[in-house]
Amino acid sequence: MELLLKRDQDSFILFIMVTHIIHYSLHLLAPFVFGKLLFKNHWWNASLIMLATMAIDLDHLIASPIFDFNRCSIGFHPLHTIWAAALYGIMLIIPSWKWRAVAIGCLWHLSTDLIDCLI
Repeated sequence: MELLLKRDQDSFILFIMVTHIIHYSLHLLAPFVFGKLLFKNHWWNASLIMLATMAIDLDHLIASPIFDFNRCSIGFHPLHTIWAAALYGIMLIIPSWKWRAVAIGCLWHLSTDLIDCLI
């Protein structure tokens, strides 16, 4: 019985590790893929701008506790609400590749965080 519990615990730890690797890979690597695909002339700068949108996680600092493994960021933190997502969506119509990069980065960030909520 203890062996079964140990194996289940090990499987759970492995699952958590894999989900974190996927989550942060989506946050940190996908902006460069989007930059290459969507911003051919400015791909490097656009990628860095999208990567900088990770700063929306600063709203976690006003939460108590700052990090809660069981809490879904979407809908809880101010920059992770439907209203913020709507603002990011509206930013897509601004005729500037820089603002579109910010909007895409923020929307991708929310999508990545939503995946964590669904798992």
